[in-house]
Amino acid sequence: MVSDATGANQLGKQTETPQSPEEAVLDRVPNPHVDIDYLARFTAPEFTSLCPVTGQPDFAHLVIDYVPDQWLVESKSLKLFLTSFRNHGSFHEDCTIAIARRLVDLLKPRWLRIGGYWYPRGGIPIDVFWQTNEAPKGVWIPDQGVATYRERG
Repeated sequence: MVSDATGANQLGKQTETPQSPEEAVLDRVPNPHVDIDYLARFTAPEFTSLCPVTGQPDFAHLVIDYVPDQWLVESKSLKLFLTSFRNHGSFHEDCTIAIARRLVDLLKPRWLRIGGYWYPRGGIPIDVFWQTNEAPKGVWIPDQGVATYRERG
């Protein structure tokens, strides 16, 4: 079976890295299995952004889980979107929630959660978690698999 790639405007093309999250384009493609609830997971263990005060790099391990409805996020566009934060100054909480909100606005999923496991600066790791609502009944929602800070890395 061939998937419908309608809406995957960046797939298969040479694409420049966006200079900011606002400039980044997220593509979506039709979900071929709208009749069932299932979990899709994206893990970005090397996410980077900049501290908005010092300009120094911040690092995180992001885990994005969602139960699609009509749309799936196209993975190349998601990768480019996440990469666009490399030159973006924003606090940990803002980065994490902004990513989740952008995905929710684009996909209108049945459910989405994000875990932002940030590495410490100044000796304090900041972990940020958010979800849209209760997960649909019957969907297997595994642990995000990121160890507590003492064991990370």
